[in-house]
Amino acid sequence: MPRGGILALWLVALLGAGIAEAWAQTPAPPAKPAPPIKKWTSSVSAGVTITRGNKDAATYNAGYDVRYDPKTRNIFRSNGMFIRGTTNGEVSANRIALNARDEYRANGRFFVFAQAQSLRDRVKAIEYLVAPTAGFGFTVADAARTKMSLNVGVGGVWEKNVGRDVRRSGAATVGEKFTHAISPAVTLSQSFSGLWKTENFRDALLTLTVGLTASMTTRTQFKVEWIDTYKSRPPSALIEKNDFSVIVALVVRR
Repeated sequence: MPRGGILALWLVALLGAGIAEAWAQTPAPPAKPAPPIKKWTSSVSAGVTITRGNKDAATYNAGYDVRYDPKTRNIFRSNGMFIRGTTNGEVSANRIALNARDEYRANGRFFVFAQAQSLRDRVKAIEYLVAPTAGFGFTVADAARTKMSLNVGVGGVWEKNVGRDVRRSGAATVGEKFTHAISPAVTLSQSFSGLWKTENFRDALLTLTVGLTASMTTRTQFKVEWIDTYKSRPPSALIEKNDFSVIVALVVRR
């Protein structure tokens, strides 16, 4: 090979070595910092349904949901719902339900909890019902799209009915919750809660909820819920045991 070709090859080799050394010495770009954990999430909802025809009916509802999750083993939740309805000018629904729950996950599946439930339902002649309980639960499913959990608990219950003294009793509870993402924008939810008085297990308060939520924007949703509330022993034989409500509401999340 001519000397000029050998010299060219040496120059190419030296240049390549210099580039490789410079590349090796160039520091890697710093990694992007992880996004901060959003510990608090909340939402508020409000809706109205008005019917005109054989019966003039109007139903108003408002609610909230708060969740604190620092991505550790502890989760706090609180939610509430207010429903008021009139039919032909008479009050047909007047209910306030509040719940607060602190949950500690013992491992990947099992958790323990303490919670407090309260209810005021003037149509059922319940001035107030308060039930603090504690217990444990099991996570049946915890996939990205489908979640389900079961829990049982014990505690106490205080119930005050219109025209009656406060009644106190021990309490036993059962709960179940299920959610499934039908699509990225639509979620099906279902929950059941049961509260039995230990002094008389025939006296129970059962609530079944089924709902559909559709995202409209990143912070707004449209929600439809069916709520069935059953009180096995109302304070009067003139009061219906079963109440069924349909909730149509706009939800704003934060």
